Amino acid sequence: MTGGSRRWLWVPFVLLGAWLVYAALGPEDWQIRLGLHWLAEHALAFFVLTVLACIAYPRPMIVAGLLLPFAVGLEAAQALTPDRTADVATALAAAASVSLAALLADLVLVRRKRPETGPSGPP
Repeated sequence: MTGGSRRWLWVPFVLLGAWLVYAALGPEDWQIRLGLHWLAEHALAFFVLTVLACIAYPRPMIVAGLLLPFAVGLEAAQALTPDRTADVATALAAAASVSLAALLADLVLVRRKRPETGPSGPP
């Protein structure tokens, strides 16, 4: 992908990030639920957010380093809302999905950069 086409990937990244903040801190009766378990919804949302960020900015460990505190901090901020409580399992699920997505993206990027080598033995 070129730099110009990567720039457009920040739009869905920002929209998904804003939706995550709204879903975490907004009124509970205004939420849009996917019908999955709440733990799976958190993990899936942060996995997709991390993948989008890793495609837009191909430095997965930096992306993970920025999104990990965001995921945990967003869960901790729910303790400040009147109708929610912070949950350690949800914070760990979000952190694990961010880490997994970044590791997979790093593996793909390393694999793509490695030069193709032929068989190493005699013919």
